[in-house]
Amino acid sequence: MEDLEILAKFQQPASRNLAFNQLVRKYQQKVYWHVRKMVVDHDDADDLTQDVFIKVWKNLENFRQDASLFTWIYRIATNECLSFLQSKRRKFFLPLHDIGAELAAKMEADPAIAGDEIELKLQKAILRLPDKQRLVFNLRYYDEMPYEQMAEVTGTSVGALKASYHHAVRKVEEYVTAADTPTLPSDTVD
Repeated sequence: MEDLEILAKFQQPASRNLAFNQLVRKYQQKVYWHVRKMVVDHDDADDLTQDVFIKVWKNLENFRQDASLFTWIYRIATNECLSFLQSKRRKFFLPLHDIGAELAAKMEADPAIAGDEIELKLQKAILRLPDKQRLVFNLRYYDEMPYEQMAEVTGTSVGALKASYHHAVRKVEEYVTAADTPTLPSDTVD
């Protein structure tokens, strides 16, 4: 079902619940995986996905269609993720690198996150990125989202997004290649 049909149905009180259910079915999986890539933990991602759709329900009547419905929902999901991670950091007084380490430990312990050793290294590298760089990396690398749409989702300029993605890619490459390079003890004698 097309977004415009869903929005038209939502405006009618008799079909509002049906329209919202169709919207959830259409976007729930995309939103869940977008959130999951940011917060890693299934339970947190599940809760945040529900929070996203609660906000969508409360605000859909006022949706102005300045952007696509998908972009609007992704923006809500993105803001929820960033707020959640910031709140978690404040709650536990954790610096940025400790959150990345905590998320990496959750990822390694989760049997649902399958992948070979290279994929695991990539995921660990991504988790070491600052939240906003990780967001940009995920949107571009995994979701293959065009920079213009990313700009609508994040409220950031295309130029800043390109720079952020470039820095994120460089950091990921450095982490992955550094992890592959064996190091010799400094006191090795030939």
